[in-house]
Amino acid sequence: MRRDQMRCVLIIDDNPAVGEALSLALSLRDIRPLVALTPDDGLATLARERVDVVIQDMNFTADTTSGEEGVALFKAIRARHTDLPVILLTAWTHLEAAVELVKAGAADYLAKPWDDTKLLATVENLLELSESTREVTRARVERRRRREALESRYDLDGLVFASEAMSRTIELACQVARSDVPVLITGPNGAGKERIAAIVHANSAVRHGPFVAVNCGALPGELIEAELFGAEAGAYTGANKAREGRFEMADGGTLFLDEIGNLPLPGQMKLLRVLETGQFERLGSGRTRHAKVRVVSATNADLKAMIAAGAFREDLYYRLNVIDVNLPPLSERSDDILPLAEFFLDGRATLSEDAREALLAHTWPGNVRELKNAIARAALLAADGRIEPVHLNLPPPAATASRNLDEPSRESVEAALASAGGVVSRAASNLGLSRQALYRRMERYGLAV
Repeated sequence: MRRDQMRCVLIIDDNPAVGEALSLALSLRDIRPLVALTPDDGLATLARERVDVVIQDMNFTADTTSGEEGVALFKAIRARHTDLPVILLTAWTHLEAAVELVKAGAADYLAKPWDDTKLLATVENLLELSESTREVTRARVERRRRREALESRYDLDGLVFASEAMSRTIELACQVARSDVPVLITGPNGAGKERIAAIVHANSAVRHGPFVAVNCGALPGELIEAELFGAEAGAYTGANKAREGRFEMADGGTLFLDEIGNLPLPGQMKLLRVLETGQFERLGSGRTRHAKVRVVSATNADLKAMIAAGAFREDLYYRLNVIDVNLPPLSERSDDILPLAEFFLDGRATLSEDAREALLAHTWPGNVRELKNAIARAALLAADGRIEPVHLNLPPPAATASRNLDEPSRESVEAALASAGGVVSRAASNLGLSRQALYRRMERYGLAV
């Protein structure tokens, strides 16, 4: 491992023997130690080196035992490096000050003389958490950078999102928008397929033309053709006058066909002809009409299975599916849940922490549409303007009938931690879990590191 990639711990202690002893112990764990003998030297080292964890003494003057110097150093570190984990080395004379600093955000405190095993386990766990925090921060910054790049290049139509999955979907939709090829948007009901279609239109060459949407699943089969292609008076029962279809309305713009799988076979044949030639006839008319329309369609159905069953034309499928833009369900883009909830609230109320947790814990089978309805209802019920879980009226998370046999018990987690000397990564490896999975189980069982 290169020197600049090694995990690094800074020891700030006026006793050189302490620095030497800790440096040796850390080096044996492939951890790079840095030593500073004064608070000022320690802060200067932090300014020029990448440090993952700090171990600091609570007293730096021979005739002082109050711990005030340690308090001042901790506050100085916290002011400059908000998330940097700090372990305090304390003597009994300033134990109370160390406890107060832990309440103020210090990672831990260890009494002198310290236990090497406990100290190294604490350092290892903090190094892991520090790396996880850096990864989360990097991912958050990258998502924000990517969103800003998208917003600078494309018209996102005010879409609210924060997840990486949604960024990829939007980026693909915007990239293909400029071409005139048909786009098929796939995804579950309520996920926001029409919003993606609107973004395709807003970034297309026909963005100044009309955007016309029709839900093929909301009309009886015998009326869909009339809706799409128009009808002459008397073409069907109730057609008292001629009417233009959605293709004529969308001429020079975009036609969005939602739930395309519901289009009956005769309508599919006519749609294929329009896509290939731009020509169609109204129901009850022999006159051929022309329309130049960009078609964007959407479905939550398995069109390939419908083709095998003879319910959907294969040639139409390949004509529509030149570009497939997949919109994941809300359950697969949990980073979007809270931003969407705040957007739907629009300042009418605030979400409590418990309500936020409830929103994140729910699986949202109805996707964004279900979330919007839940927030609208909660905003009405929260008389004091503060939304609690009860206002959301969400079902409790499904409880398993019995514990999964592969799920480690509290006793096995405790034994694995003890065997690993408290180092979470080693215990997780022994249990066949990821670090994050073991942390979740430790929290569930009420176990501290």
